[in-house]
Amino acid sequence: MIAAPARHLRAHWLLALLLLGGVVLRVLAQLAYRPALLYIDSFRYLDDLGVFFPGGINPIGYEILLLGPLLLVGNLAFVAAVQHLIGLALGVAIYVLLLRFGARRWIAALATAPVLLDAYQVQIEHNIMSDLLFQVLLLAAIFVLTWRGIPGPRTAAIAGLLLAVSVLVRIVGLTLVVPAVVFVLLAAGLRPSDGWKPRLRAAGALAGAFAGVLFCYAMYHLAWTGTPALGGSTGSVVYGRTAVVADCDRLGLTPEEQLVCPKEPVEAREKQGIDFYIHFWHVSVNTDRLPDDFDLNAAQSGMAAKVLAQQPLDVAGGFVTDFLKGFAPTRTQTPGDVPLDRWQFKTEYPMYADPWYVAEWAELHGDGPLRADPEIGGFLRAYQLGGGYTPGTALGGMLVLSGLAVLGVGRARRSGLRAVTLLPAGLATTVLATAAAMEFSWRYQLPGLVLLPLAGGLALTAIIGPRRARLPERPNTPKETTMSTTYPDEVDRAALDGYAERYGDRGFASVVVLIAAYNEQDALGAVLDGIPAQSCGLDVDALVVVDGATDDTAEVALRHGAQTCVAPTNRGQGAALRLGYRLAAERGARYLVTTDADGQYDIAELPRLLQPLIDDEADFVTGSRTLGRTESTDLVRRAGTHVFAWLVSALTRQKITDTSFGFRAMKIEVPNSVRLEQKQYQSSELLVGLLARGYRVLEQPMTMLARTAGQSKKGNNVLYGYRYAKVVLGTWLRERRSAPQPQHRPATERINEPAVAVPER
Repeated sequence: MIAAPARHLRAHWLLALLLLGGVVLRVLAQLAYRPALLYIDSFRYLDDLGVFFPGGINPIGYEILLLGPLLLVGNLAFVAAVQHLIGLALGVAIYVLLLRFGARRWIAALATAPVLLDAYQVQIEHNIMSDLLFQVLLLAAIFVLTWRGIPGPRTAAIAGLLLAVSVLVRIVGLTLVVPAVVFVLLAAGLRPSDGWKPRLRAAGALAGAFAGVLFCYAMYHLAWTGTPALGGSTGSVVYGRTAVVADCDRLGLTPEEQLVCPKEPVEAREKQGIDFYIHFWHVSVNTDRLPDDFDLNAAQSGMAAKVLAQQPLDVAGGFVTDFLKGFAPTRTQTPGDVPLDRWQFKTEYPMYADPWYVAEWAELHGDGPLRADPEIGGFLRAYQLGGGYTPGTALGGMLVLSGLAVLGVGRARRSGLRAVTLLPAGLATTVLATAAAMEFSWRYQLPGLVLLPLAGGLALTAIIGPRRARLPERPNTPKETTMSTTYPDEVDRAALDGYAERYGDRGFASVVVLIAAYNEQDALGAVLDGIPAQSCGLDVDALVVVDGATDDTAEVALRHGAQTCVAPTNRGQGAALRLGYRLAAERGARYLVTTDADGQYDIAELPRLLQPLIDDEADFVTGSRTLGRTESTDLVRRAGTHVFAWLVSALTRQKITDTSFGFRAMKIEVPNSVRLEQKQYQSSELLVGLLARGYRVLEQPMTMLARTAGQSKKGNNVLYGYRYAKVVLGTWLRERRSAPQPQHRPATERINEPAVAVPER
């Protein structure tokens, strides 16, 4: 019982250490400041509970989705504790997603360090603030768009909903639909023959869902305030950015606009800061001199428009400067910035309102008096100021690395990860740029702690190449699993280069139907036309590996919409399938289905293969003509099926009824985790190897049809039988020498030994 957790801990030790550090920091924060930290915005969120007025400075998503539900069952300390747990979960989610795309464990673990160990992240989690929920929604959108392969319209629409909700949590998310749509347009082409239609459908679904949610919210705002909008404000964001650079005497302002154009010199305004002009210019010393019927918003908007039109370089220069501040090596601030110490731990409880007002909110939610532990708070502050944060230069390096991967540097060109890398990098750039367009605050850099390390991890994986995918070790799986043939060899490289030239970095759908084809121009088209676009609720792609064909097999495959990889040399079905196994794994498939190009298998039976994998009832599902039926009239071949099934069953001590059925499905890691070297008779090699290594194999009754065209490439019956037996016995002897024997395993492991499931006839 203890062996499996210990094995996982050894495999993921670096993540475990980082998680432990993250837990310690969050426990200390919980002990240092009770019940939680309350910033200026916190009181707005708390005051809006139960009212949900949309016209305030902050949207109402945080109150509805997280704060309100948590306060129904707990107090402010409970809210902070849950937020800390969510912060830890963010780190684990980044790790899991990177492993999903083939990242080495050390790369995936290091990518979690910013969100787990950055003191500014821990501090914001302890605040009653919306920033953490915003981070969660962005990462959730990335998961939805990338986890199951190429996003179709339904998946894209879900991502659009998540991004729209992020806007209702933090209005800065409004522009994030742009990089998401770009990703979908790059990644959502299902088949070459479909052109741009599937991409446009998926992108339209995402944009439509995004716009639909925001339209409904705008109507909610209209019902409350009489104006359709996404939020209110104590001032104009654009006014704040333009007020610090406005040359009031040269802009041709109207008398009303002159009244709101600051009179101080530009140098003084820059020191005053954008934040003042957004939120605090409306003090009585400025507004008392305005006429009673003065339209303040109209005047500020008019002035801002003239500054943008006549001083665009001044505005752009300020924007670029603020954007680049986030990539500084240390946490510093310049005159006019939002004060940095708002996001730093202190030795006393920080007050951003009258103490009685803060205490009243704490008592209202049943938390008792406000408390701060100066020793623990002092430790957290020393950790934070002493370098317990992610340097901006590191985040900038991750962004640059992402750009290199998107451009195809190193192995990125054929990694299948370029578009996936572009998504978090694009989201990070967009959200940081949108925030900088308003004003610079270190708080606004926090989404980068989630998005940029994820993008950097994907980029590094793309550039150096994804790790070889394999299933976690099972009790009787040997510690070393290697391929005897070198991959990629010269033929593989030539095929992959041609594939990348044709398809770029396009990935696969969740399910890939793989066909190895050699001189099958007559039968292949009908087989491809029968492959469905979806099965068991998952999108399906067809991949044809043309094994040095001398006829028009490749042209037929392309004409019928399959992604086609052409090997220049004929090496046999086994080599072609191995190339397809690797290509599908490297480009994001989750499940792999093999079938033949000769039309002998009924593709309508595909759900029988897929559903057990989706339900995690098996790792490998194969059809059986013995359990089902066959249209073959070759009595020798039919007898051979039973003979070899008996032989494999006897050798592996596990019941098998058909060892050479070519219509089979498997989790994407399976074929790349066993030793495969046969050129032609690979079906038995793969099956015997999986049985020897303890994978869960399931047989399903299926139909073997008569060949529709072409002829067998496996020779006459005598030669076929001799070669097949040689492969079966050779594979069994090889695996027997390398795999630990079941009788020598501890009893606790034998109890949990995966079995081969064969349905009753």
